Amino acid sequence: MGNVMMKIRVMPSDVDINLEEILEKVKNIQIEGLELRDHTIQPIAFGLKALVLLAVMPDAEGIGDRYIEEISKIDGVESVEIEDMELL
Repeated sequence: MGNVMMKIRVMPSDVDINLEEILEKVKNIQIEGLELRDHTIQPIAFGLKALVLLAVMPDAEGIGDRYIEEISKIDGVESVEIEDMELL
């Protein structure tokens, strides 16, 4: 079994949401074998920005879904979507 790299876009519920605070909460999510490798804040439009995460995790059933679910529970997060996924 290998690893999977996921590029995840986290959209805030409002323009005024502090994405750095959301990032700190994302970093506190504990899932065995998951590693947050990189992150960026990407401008979208009209002052709205998205948090883009690059995470590596084992290619095991349900880990990616559980990670997305945990991110979705964070206050101020409107949506979470997988932009890209590839097997390493």
